[in-house]
Amino acid sequence: MNHRVTLIVVLLSVVGALGFGLKTWRERSRVYELVLASGSQTGEYYAFSEAFAAVVEQNHPHIRIEVIATEGSADNMTRLRDNTAQLALVQSDTPVERPVRAIARLFPEMFHLLVRQDANIQTVGDLRDRRIALMPEGSGSYALFWPLVEHYNLSEADFQALPQAPETAYESLLAGDVDALFRVITLGNPSMKAVLQNDAIALLAIDQVEALQLALPYLEAQTIPKGTYDGGRPLPRQDLPVVGVNALLVIHENLPDEVAHALTETLYTHRNELVSRYPRAALIRLPSSGNDLGLPLHPGAQAFYDRDQPEFIVEYAEPIGLLISVSVLLASSLWQFRIWLKGRQKNRADYYNIELLDLIDQINQTPNAETLEDLRQQLFKMLRDVVSDLDNDLISADSFESFTFPWEIALNSLRYQEATLLKRLPSTDVPTHQP
Repeated sequence: MNHRVTLIVVLLSVVGALGFGLKTWRERSRVYELVLASGSQTGEYYAFSEAFAAVVEQNHPHIRIEVIATEGSADNMTRLRDNTAQLALVQSDTPVERPVRAIARLFPEMFHLLVRQDANIQTVGDLRDRRIALMPEGSGSYALFWPLVEHYNLSEADFQALPQAPETAYESLLAGDVDALFRVITLGNPSMKAVLQNDAIALLAIDQVEALQLALPYLEAQTIPKGTYDGGRPLPRQDLPVVGVNALLVIHENLPDEVAHALTETLYTHRNELVSRYPRAALIRLPSSGNDLGLPLHPGAQAFYDRDQPEFIVEYAEPIGLLISVSVLLASSLWQFRIWLKGRQKNRADYYNIELLDLIDQINQTPNAETLEDLRQQLFKMLRDVVSDLDNDLISADSFESFTFPWEIALNSLRYQEATLLKRLPSTDVPTHQP
């Protein structure tokens, strides 16, 4: 009778494991084809989107992203609402409403006001009666220009606004066809840098951020650091106060939670890969929680930000259930394997510790700096080997901790021995520097 009960339990466990496994396999084998609405092909949004799409596909092959060029934030929001795009980059001044949900705050974008030196423009208020190149209508830069000039008591009738494609706007400014150009963009943009190399063009400060925030609370005080666009001259000549917004990555709310989670995870866990393709991604910072963004988040993104909270267990109840079911069948084998692995890990850790003690003896007996340098190389090679073994489960975490203490003793001994040898050097051996 007991054998029959045991058999039934085992069969039910197998069926449960197979059911969970089949469901998980079907979910993981599905490929999601997404469209990411970025911005103009010469802009930072497009460059970041291309890098992001490549890193996502590299680490999550079931997610493929097509990057498309657009007119900017307003256009992107429309595409998300129409579901002709499932992802988009927008500026933080853009209202995020259903069916749009946020994934993350990305890099800051600064207000850049470029003027011709011969136009005699010193502040935003001096734009009256001037010709101003703006980014295309529908772009975030275009939308932000109007509340900015309104703060300085300027209206559309006070100047000539000329919306243009970015490259056309730069050419117009250089040719003298316009007196000023306004664009909101992240630091270090190559096109912006090229224009500022011309001595006829200057970059103006934009201050009064506290007053601007009364009507535009999403604005932040920012600084364009000295030398951002040319370290030799430098450009700008000193830290330049400006205002700015943040770029946001947003998503259609109908996308599954696991997709939103994977996209959010890519931004932070694989940030080094992203930075190698788009260096300004280094400005992305992980918030302490999703609530810090102050935006309506997609549940999948929220799950990533809250991954260390108890809700994490509920979010992944099915995979945990699968692991429990499988563990019923494999418990005995895993226990035996664990015993064997522990013994193997301990033996390997003991080998490192013995080798380390021998190395400490050599350090204490070394009479010259050249030999000490060789021992330093051996010491750090040993550390790399131990870390590699830890990653490959050849030693345990406890063994690694027990290794680090004598390793630090060895390093301190080496430093002490170096200092001792240095004190023994005759004063004539101390190099002198001629003025």
